[in-house]
Amino acid sequence: MHPKTIKTIAASALLTGAIGIFYPASAHVGLEYQVAPAGSSYKASFKIGHGCAGSPTRQIAVDIPAGVQGARPMPKPGWALDVQRAKLAQPYTSHGRSVTEDVVRITWTARTPDDMLPDAHYDEFVLVATMPAQAGTVYWPVRQVCAEGRHDWTEVPQQPGQKLKAPAVALEILPSGTAAHQH
Repeated sequence: MHPKTIKTIAASALLTGAIGIFYPASAHVGLEYQVAPAGSSYKASFKIGHGCAGSPTRQIAVDIPAGVQGARPMPKPGWALDVQRAKLAQPYTSHGRSVTEDVVRITWTARTPDDMLPDAHYDEFVLVATMPAQAGTVYWPVRQVCAEGRHDWTEVPQQPGQKLKAPAVALEILPSGTAAHQH
């Protein structure tokens, strides 16, 4: 990875951490790290900070943005995984083989009421994937289903700085310093 890219990621992580000190946890789903180099492998940790008006979270579904490849979820004890795949309009090559379908949604569902995430607790739902080769912002729609109610974090801004009630999770893809394949 290019040293300038590493410095940009480090600066962003520090800024994100500093902002967290001064502002309380936001009411929406967020990512642990909000930047990633283009074409890199990225660990997306989706932070869930509350349930639905006091009701525990029983399911989290993450839609995989276009251009993100090879998503793989991290299993969670007490939660069942469902990985949805679909045919790709544009196949790609990975490790010398043609990929014609890929993951489009990952869903974690609590197996029992005792496994649900209580409203007053915090947890993370994690996946890894390869980021798009082009710089820009990608949006991850997240659906949070609770024992009673739900939050659909799926709104994408139509203009910079637009305030949204239920924003999709944003990840800034930075220009890559190298064209090398990374894991």
